[in-house]
Amino acid sequence: MPRESAKSAAAATVVDGPIQFLSPEGVLEPDGRLAPPTGADLPALYRDMALARRLDAEAIALQRQGELAMWPSLRGQEAAQVGAAHAFRDQDMVFPTYREHGVARCRGLDPVALLGLFRGTTLGGWDPFERRFQLYTLVIGAQTLHAVGYAMGLVRDGAVATGDDSRDSAVLVFLGDGALSEGETNEAFLWAAAQQLPVVFFCQNNQWAISAPFRVQSRVPVAQRASGFGFPGIAVDGNDVLACLAATTEALDRARSGGGPTLVEAVTYRVNAHTTADDATRYRPSSEDEEWAAKDPLDRLRRHLTANGLADDAFFADVEHQERSLAEHLRAGCRELPAPDPSTPFTHTHATLTDELRRQLADHLDSVAGGQESGAVR
Repeated sequence: MPRESAKSAAAATVVDGPIQFLSPEGVLEPDGRLAPPTGADLPALYRDMALARRLDAEAIALQRQGELAMWPSLRGQEAAQVGAAHAFRDQDMVFPTYREHGVARCRGLDPVALLGLFRGTTLGGWDPFERRFQLYTLVIGAQTLHAVGYAMGLVRDGAVATGDDSRDSAVLVFLGDGALSEGETNEAFLWAAAQQLPVVFFCQNNQWAISAPFRVQSRVPVAQRASGFGFPGIAVDGNDVLACLAATTEALDRARSGGGPTLVEAVTYRVNAHTTADDATRYRPSSEDEEWAAKDPLDRLRRHLTANGLADDAFFADVEHQERSLAEHLRAGCRELPAPDPSTPFTHTHATLTDELRRQLADHLDSVAGGQESGAVR
């Protein structure tokens, strides 16, 4: 494509803007580019977003109290995560980054299990196949290749495009805008396209890859990048839970039926710092916080529910009660997480320990026992 034409195409994508059904004021309007979700349980969507936000707030408080080493906040991204999560079927598999706390809770995972990873008591803490939710991935972009490999397995197992809704499966993999700069992500896009794999790449474009703004990573919008690999891309308002639900539902349906991959860009904002170890005030202007506060995903859905008589004070009071119960569960569960067995770095490395590793394990256990006796290790 000539340079001027390429610029025009990129500009058109930006002018069109992300698809939006629910405005920041809570007004529901159609968007001709995408069919709205049918049968969506709006109160349930609000409840799951509110609980995701409370989970996040309690985890931050636990980190500040010294109970967790670190925590990556999801605040501001609740609509993207919950909207996408409500598009799943039971047999679909999810590959998260390290920030999909709302998705994990929607998948039925006890959120206390998430805390173990950041408390240092476990490297995972849950069975990925029990909830169809893989372990958190801390290496940026690595989960995209894991997802593509799993999707290749679905094709070879005959679990795609059979016409059986209870069997046909897809993969949903989450990534941030920073992962687009990683080689693994681009390799995943290439393989997914070349083999027409049943995988949906869901990019939460929260505007910042730690301190690097998206504008320094790409000259085109996230969704537009998909066309270079040969599959569709779609941009939605990531603070509109209905737009996120509709786009993910359509993309997963296409994947299960053999239509191949899709890149969904949810344009949102990371309200808090990258993690509790980060200071976003050093690189982000305060004006951004004010701009995005007016687009809050929970506020807009609450306005819609209230204005249209879809939820009353009793409903919101019940949600607040569930939030308090969740908070109590998290506080108690975090402190009750068992310390890891000091032998696990050895016993979980090889199926059969070598003689040398057995000697190292014995020395390690003697060292730990000696430290405990002296009070150095507690």
